[in-house]
Amino acid sequence: MPTIMRQLADGSVIEHEFEPSITETEVNAERDRRLLLDFEFQGVMFQRDETSLKRINGMGTLALGAIQVEGAQPGDLYWSDPAKPFGWIASDNSVMPMDAQTMWAFGKAAAAVESRLVFAAKTLREMDPIPDDFATHPIWDA
Repeated sequence: MPTIMRQLADGSVIEHEFEPSITETEVNAERDRRLLLDFEFQGVMFQRDETSLKRINGMGTLALGAIQVEGAQPGDLYWSDPAKPFGWIASDNSVMPMDAQTMWAFGKAAAAVESRLVFAAKTLREMDPIPDDFATHPIWDA
């Protein structure tokens, strides 16, 4: 355990042991690390890096348009391109076929991971003190 030594006016020295505190910066770094991890959707793992999220968001928006404007029906895999069925590449390089409704749900699932992790980090930062086990704290999975 670290100690602080302090010299008093009379020349005597006192030592104080202290617990090092976890900083908000450390919690934010853990949040940011977790935000890049793959996530599970319908039992399959998918990437969540910055580029993947842009693609998910873009296709999720197109899926919503296909449903609301074009009337894409559940089970129709040709909602995005009439020449080929739509699918999303999973982390293991397999392809999961997705109708527009599934793509919309996939986008919502990716956003839910983001929200869960951001709010978990907020809760941890508000704890006083921030727990030493913040990086493995169960709140990340709540």
